[in-house]
Amino acid sequence: MIKKVTFTLYAIVILVMAMATVVEKTQGTPYVLSNIYGSWWFTGLWALLAVGGIAYILQRKVRKVSVLLLHFSFVVILVGALLTHLTSWQGMAHLRQGVTVDVCLEDHGGMVRDLPFSITLDSFNIKYHNGTEAVADYESHFTIYEKDNDNLKQEKGFVSMNNIYATQGVRLYQSSYDEDGMGSTLAINSDKWGIPVTYFGYGLLFLSMILLLIDPKGRFRQLIKKASVMMLVLLPMQVHAAETFTEEQAEAFGHLCINWNDRICPVQTLALDFTRKLYGKSSYKGHSAEEVLCGFIFSRDHWSQEPILRIKSAEVRQRLGLNEYTSVASLFGNDGYLLGPYIEEYYMGESDPFHEGVMKVDDKVMLVMQVSRGEALRIFPYKGKWYAPTDSLPTTMEEERKEYIQNALSVLGSYMTENQSAQAIEMLQKMQKYQQQYGANDLPSPTRLTAEHIYNSIPFATILFMVCLTFAMLSLIRRKWMQRLSLAVLGVAFLALTVCLALRWLISGYIPMTNGYETMLMIAWMIMLASLLVYRKFHIILTFGLLLSGFLLLVSHLGQMDPKITHIMPVLSSPLLSIHVSCVMMAYGLFSITFACGIYALIVKKKAEDMHLLSQLFLYPALFLLTAGIFIGAIWANVSWGRYWGWDPKEVWALITMLIYAFPMHSTSFSWLRQPRHYHLFKVLAFLAVLITYFGVNFFLGGLHSYA
Repeated sequence: MIKKVTFTLYAIVILVMAMATVVEKTQGTPYVLSNIYGSWWFTGLWALLAVGGIAYILQRKVRKVSVLLLHFSFVVILVGALLTHLTSWQGMAHLRQGVTVDVCLEDHGGMVRDLPFSITLDSFNIKYHNGTEAVADYESHFTIYEKDNDNLKQEKGFVSMNNIYATQGVRLYQSSYDEDGMGSTLAINSDKWGIPVTYFGYGLLFLSMILLLIDPKGRFRQLIKKASVMMLVLLPMQVHAAETFTEEQAEAFGHLCINWNDRICPVQTLALDFTRKLYGKSSYKGHSAEEVLCGFIFSRDHWSQEPILRIKSAEVRQRLGLNEYTSVASLFGNDGYLLGPYIEEYYMGESDPFHEGVMKVDDKVMLVMQVSRGEALRIFPYKGKWYAPTDSLPTTMEEERKEYIQNALSVLGSYMTENQSAQAIEMLQKMQKYQQQYGANDLPSPTRLTAEHIYNSIPFATILFMVCLTFAMLSLIRRKWMQRLSLAVLGVAFLALTVCLALRWLISGYIPMTNGYETMLMIAWMIMLASLLVYRKFHIILTFGLLLSGFLLLVSHLGQMDPKITHIMPVLSSPLLSIHVSCVMMAYGLFSITFACGIYALIVKKKAEDMHLLSQLFLYPALFLLTAGIFIGAIWANVSWGRYWGWDPKEVWALITMLIYAFPMHSTSFSWLRQPRHYHLFKVLAFLAVLITYFGVNFFLGGLHSYA
């Protein structure tokens, strides 16, 4: 009876959270925070689940310390959350430079609350990445005043993103700032009881998971022992467009640096982004991206006639009488801009698929205009800022330099289009020296520039997805030579993907796990690594590894995710975030292997038992990595945002995924789950939660985590 009630509550909690994320999409975040997550009945559900879990453990007379510690840690975490809910308060304090403030406005209810101190803003600073307007950090410097026996005491302090200030049981966080730079808004958080109890629960949780993995008599170690005795056995034709300059000149132009996407990088990077945006590929009819970019800059009339704009929307093509690939010039005629009337309709509220498709085409046309006019070409540094020829230049700039910035590209263009190759190369060399002389502090190191050129030159995802998917099929040929060849290919692919990720890390300066494209690559990398580690025990993992990693690389290649490298938001610059994302991505990679095991077992029924063992072997580390990732993310959120859990859709679905995959860990309580076929069917269906967490939230539900 207790078992049925407990697991019924377990299922109800999962269902309620899933429904809440859908309701949030339609009713808004404040509604679900107030009527669901913050309601008495939702708190009661968790309390009943905790009581039921304790009763069930007592009924089963569980004595294993690691298991007891694991379940006890969740009870402690829930108690900490309850204390936070009942005893904490949050508010916002708006500061102006030189003005003393001793109150804040509470987040809930909007009541004015006295602070246990007075605070005066001394200064507010915005730090930028060198040579760009991309924000690296926000800093508020202030003075705290407290009264003790009528003697005024003061202390200096400051907050920035991921750097809080704590005093008298209150924590201060950087929240926002005034546009004039003379004011700053700090988030105020007081949670004296909830945070220490919650963190204690996190510590118990991490300790218990480690004990479960290393316990010689534990289930995971028994699975490893059992596994140790098992052995399982068109290149496209290229049509060249008319050339107006040499490939050497275009390549040299690509080696200049530019402020693009608020990052100092090679012009080659802009060229690749530009060509992919327009054409969907990194080259056009045999012309490199640098040649395409140079074409629109220095030979605009000719290249405007090239059918390089890809129009994905079939409805747009049909209604406007356009081909899938059309030219920029074809969109302009005697009646003006072909898309103009529909763009006006879009801004008047028409947001159907047709008008959205029109806006995507217009976005490409606007990029062409910015490049052709020189507005996007910020390649001339001056006192920490980079300018384009069309920019308004500082009045303090020397007239000679102004003239150079405004005319250098025109002179270069005349050399390139009039076949004066030597003069063009010499001009490019002078421009490079100019950048080194006046923008030396902003330029990336030679190593980073070289890394970016290598990264730009090799389409890692494109090559690797074709190789992995091809050899995934070939690995099904049960011949020793083919198995060895496929294993070697997987090893080489793993090394190549490692190089790809290392290059992105070197170029950006942060671990490549901050957006959908990078996390796709990281999950593929983890699957390859896991496959190589267990291949000797389970040969079928070779096919799984090639197939799954190839599929992930294919998805990233298809352009649904953005491969551009940009600076990350200041709040994301935290080592805790890197650990959080690493754990979650590794978990997703291992869950995908259990999914592959399930599909294979359901198709090849005689392998169900073997796949059952392999799947369980991956389940333990996958579940523990996801759990660790969730709660390390909670710690990061508490350090950065002032709260460790905000019921964001991504947080909720990660928790749902954890609860779903925790269910098979209780297979001893459910005889039907011990049957391999039922177990595999459950794992296949459970993977839907991973897909919703990773894709569904990003593309449908939204939220704070939808950037990755």
